[in-house]
Amino acid sequence: MNTSTLIIQGITQSGRVFRPSDWAERLSGVMSSFGGDHRMAYSPYVRPTTVNGVKSVLIDKKLAEVDSRAFEFLLGFARDNELKVLDGATPGPG
Repeated sequence: MNTSTLIIQGITQSGRVFRPSDWAERLSGVMSSFGGDHRMAYSPYVRPTTVNGVKSVLIDKKLAEVDSRAFEFLLGFARDNELKVLDGATPGPG
């Protein structure tokens, strides 16, 4: 188990699949930036992933130290949308 990460799953507390289907990419995109090659790159602290077939967002807990407002924004998004958050989770292949 990796205690340095959180995973926001695209499943609500009541078991429904969260929509829209690209929510993880959109949420991760908020934290992305454009590099010198003019291409978007996800933050090293936040990225979309799939865990056991469920769209999810992987968050490195170091983000809380680097940008606490961004970290709180992501947790607030999960809370406001009643999404499951796994603490210390390690994503599988996805």
